[in-house]
Amino acid sequence: MEFEWIAIALGDVAWITLAFILGLLASQVGLPPLVGFLVTGFVLGYLGTTGGDVLNKLADLGITILLFTVGLKLDLRALIRPQVWAVTLLHSTITTVVAGLLVFWLAVLGLPFFAGLDLGPALVIGFALSFSSTVFAVSSLETSGEMKSLHGSIAIGILIMQDLAAVAFLAASTGKLPAIWSPALFALVFLRPLLIRLLLRVGHGELMILYGLVLALGGAELFELAGIKGDLGALVLGVLVAGHRRSDELAKSMFGFKDLFLVGFFLSIGLVGELTWQALLVGLALVPLVLGKSALFLALMTRFHLRARTSLLASLNLSNFSEFGLIVTAIGVANGWLGPEWLVVLAVALSVSFIIAAPLVAADDWLYGRYRPVWTRLQREPRLPDDDYLDTQAATIAVFGMGRVGTGAYDTMREHFGETVIGVDFNHNGVCRHRDAGRNVLHGDPSDADFWEKVDADHRIELVMLALPTLIANLDALAQLRRVGFQGKVTATARHPGEEKKLAECGATAVFNIYKEAGAGFAEHTMAMAES
Repeated sequence: MEFEWIAIALGDVAWITLAFILGLLASQVGLPPLVGFLVTGFVLGYLGTTGGDVLNKLADLGITILLFTVGLKLDLRALIRPQVWAVTLLHSTITTVVAGLLVFWLAVLGLPFFAGLDLGPALVIGFALSFSSTVFAVSSLETSGEMKSLHGSIAIGILIMQDLAAVAFLAASTGKLPAIWSPALFALVFLRPLLIRLLLRVGHGELMILYGLVLALGGAELFELAGIKGDLGALVLGVLVAGHRRSDELAKSMFGFKDLFLVGFFLSIGLVGELTWQALLVGLALVPLVLGKSALFLALMTRFHLRARTSLLASLNLSNFSEFGLIVTAIGVANGWLGPEWLVVLAVALSVSFIIAAPLVAADDWLYGRYRPVWTRLQREPRLPDDDYLDTQAATIAVFGMGRVGTGAYDTMREHFGETVIGVDFNHNGVCRHRDAGRNVLHGDPSDADFWEKVDADHRIELVMLALPTLIANLDALAQLRRVGFQGKVTATARHPGEEKKLAECGATAVFNIYKEAGAGFAEHTMAMAES
């Protein structure tokens, strides 16, 4: 073993330990652990620490695997919706111009730190501030289990369009054109059958994880060789195997690695340069622009006929600055358009925007329900097909969440009670697959404050079975059931110790730990077989 590697590792262990402590403290006060990681980076930066090899590699791997998992869940049809491409184009243009002119105006006034900036560099800063964070949005949507919801799809689609704009800017500003053979990358689409065949053969264990790493890192390296940003290659390889029934399993197998590596990314933000009081104050002064970005997203989305709740939740996930903004700023510094201090300013603004956005995203359903009359006034007719009223067709039993557990529950209940059972899920593609399989499944989100208004008023539902993917989603659905005064019975699924008590306290009539119940069912099945 190389002793030099041990020295590097020991130095990085100290940083990781501090990140763990501050991440734990953040989680104890109700903030996401990433807030603690960001603070750790700035503490280390203030103490004059520079990033080590392990930390930098963790950061790079985290972003690469993140974009690969985004590709695994990406529905390309979402990108051609005007609610995605038109909103992105208008928002990026308006934000770049307004923020750029504001910075230029401050430069004209001769304010310290801004003095000497011409219009071109000011617009570069405005462009950097127009991006929203893919890392933040994907992390928050995965935590809440809403990656495949309508607002999740819209937010991810907008972020993908922004990322493509960043790649184009990178190529144009550096003056480096892709390799002459780069058009050959379009031939990768013909590899999909082979990639799917391999996915079916790798099983469910460590080979699947290694296969995911090969695709993510191999795609990134291939695109780098072609003179294109490698992260885009990881995204493309993810898209090539997306849509298959095992792509979700592959994504889940990669989540743990992605989360570990992203710790390095959050730490590295605070280590981009020397933190000075002047840079700190300017960075904090830029943070209110996030509110303008959020309001503009909300206004544009509702004008394109997205429902107020969909627009609000998508806007909250986009209410931050982005790691791609740091990349754009770094290009400006490398080309001599901006001073190196602007990297620190953008890092401060990015970190504080995360700290502000995290609790807002966590309370998104509460914010919508609490101020619902305000939000609904922004809606425009006609509604999109996603907002059609739901006909429960005289059903008496509703299964919320049609994943593996929900599907099994639906099939069993239907065997016993026939056509009086319906399923409800917020994944539009999943709903279509269930309907093709002969199941009566509606598209909707039971944690949505508007959901029960979309259900016909004279519904006959007497039993609700909650099989949603996360505890938060189940608790949100219970809160909405209480709000509308639902008088029937509600059963819910739990996955970890302690969840059963929380669900019962929030109104669940009965709670089933899916692992415990699976074990009990397995034992009963075995005993029945032994007696026969």
